Amino acid sequence: MFKKILIANRGEIALRIIRTCREMGIKTVAVYSTADKDSLHVKFADEAVCIGRPQSAESYLNIPHLMAAAEITAADAIHPGYGFLAENARFAQICGEHGIKFIGPTPEMINAMGDKITAKETMIKAGVPVVPGGEGLLSGIEEAKKLAKDIGYPVILKATAGGGGKGMRVVWEESELERAYSTAKAEAGASFKNDGLYIEKFVEEPRHIEIQIAGDRYGKVCHMSERDCSIQRRHQKLVEESPSPFMTNDLRERMGEAAVKAASAINYESVGTIEFLVDKHKNFYFMEMNTRIQVEHCVTEEVTNFDLIKEQIKIASGESISGRNYYPEMHAIECRINAEDPYNDFRPSPGKITVLHQPGGHGVRIDSHTYAGYIIPPYYDSMIGKIIAIARTREEAINTMSRALSEYVIEGVKTTIPFHQQLMRNEEFRKGNFTTKFLENFTML
Repeated sequence: MFKKILIANRGEIALRIIRTCREMGIKTVAVYSTADKDSLHVKFADEAVCIGRPQSAESYLNIPHLMAAAEITAADAIHPGYGFLAENARFAQICGEHGIKFIGPTPEMINAMGDKITAKETMIKAGVPVVPGGEGLLSGIEEAKKLAKDIGYPVILKATAGGGGKGMRVVWEESELERAYSTAKAEAGASFKNDGLYIEKFVEEPRHIEIQIAGDRYGKVCHMSERDCSIQRRHQKLVEESPSPFMTNDLRERMGEAAVKAASAINYESVGTIEFLVDKHKNFYFMEMNTRIQVEHCVTEEVTNFDLIKEQIKIASGESISGRNYYPEMHAIECRINAEDPYNDFRPSPGKITVLHQPGGHGVRIDSHTYAGYIIPPYYDSMIGKIIAIARTREEAINTMSRALSEYVIEGVKTTIPFHQQLMRNEEFRKGNFTTKFLENFTML
């Protein structure tokens, strides 16, 4: 087992990893930019190293600075958390070259699933259902027109190196295709330095359902059931829950089996997530694989009574997993609390938290790095924290969440708490009647 882990991240996920390491008797090293010097992950780690100025490129994305921090503190492993360098194959390779264990999959595994075209080809070979579409990158607009006609409208253009909705356009008819192609290509090039696009059938009225998996170096792979992440705004998740209200036992078994096949196809080692689109007829299609821990991992932890960060560390140290699948024993809902103004198109609201009261009580978990007096910097993701409600049924979990949100007081900045309060009262949400398009017709009152 590792003696000291450097956490190449910030905020709530860094604090989350520190907590598990402390329980396991592992020393921790926090890294921080000058903007994060007062963050809780810095205060709770055993050691802390400043790695640069606030801009991510000069701190959390600066590989030489991170490696120097690991070497001067004699860390024998690095946990990347999520975001930043968590799915950067080059970073994983450099860690290995310096004799420091990257807590995650190998560079080859990251590359295999990081490029969406390569991932799709791998899934087809493994027998995992994929969305109908072209077999590779588009050579130009003429090929896009031909494939769109063959597939049938609506279609969706996607950046092969994409994420977060960048380089993505839905096209409903041929007259829209040329303009959509040009803008998607330009956006992909600007966002990822890779303007490669591919085309797929656009799945209407979809649910976004993902399967948590884990695999070890001995060839064992298991799944830990599903999370429904369909409540999204501009492809950014706001609410996640497990089990999905859309799920049946048969669908859960089939999707779990497909996720295990997907991970086994690349001999996956670590925890990860296989993401699917599921249509209204319960047909499911592979979308992508996240080769890291996810923001919403807490939901799975609560319904399976399983510490995913601990499992990730144990796998990286060479321990074997049991290989058995895990199924929800409770119901959990997670709301992401962001420093954004839901009454003003979710505009970011950085600044100083002047008053903070976090809810508690039975069935409530808070993962957050904030406190009264904490200044939310404008340089990073606007998430303040996550609130998770756990109960025996979905209805009880929603009621617990509603109660907890009513106790959550944050002053000094705007937050998404009012949005979540209204969502929990929404009759269609409470009935489980929603897709990824749900928020397009949702109006703040």
